[in-house]
Amino acid sequence: MRNLRRMMLSATLAAVCGGSASAGELPLVISADDDSLEWGPCPEFMPDGCEIAVLHGDPAAANADVFFRVPGGADIPLHRHASAERMVLVSGELDVTYDGQETATIRVGDYAYGPADLPHSATCAPGDACVLFIAFVEPVDAVPVGGGGE
Repeated sequence: MRNLRRMMLSATLAAVCGGSASAGELPLVISADDDSLEWGPCPEFMPDGCEIAVLHGDPAAANADVFFRVPGGADIPLHRHASAERMVLVSGELDVTYDGQETATIRVGDYAYGPADLPHSATCAPGDACVLFIAFVEPVDAVPVGGGGE
């Protein structure tokens, strides 16, 4: 039974991973402190100093990967995304609160998942900037919730 599970998992991973690469795509490795990253502004409701760098894909299409960076001590207001988010904290320490959930502290190397359309806010601890790798399933967006104009 154990070997059957491994074979099924291997076959599933092979189908998912092996069939997803586009012709001509090359693997890549990008560091959050790479000087060649092109950092752009966040939506206006985000805190001063907030920046986003596109790592892979088109943010206007499905399956884009980004680095999201906010200064230490910054508060990220309540917002939501049309997409689920798969995240890993690269630097800093981030307290995040999803509606109906207790606040969770994300530390460097921690994985976090955020369901689509679930409002959340966050605070980057004072000190180092928080850099979060985010893989979006749907096009990248951030919509303020409540007093932010939703």
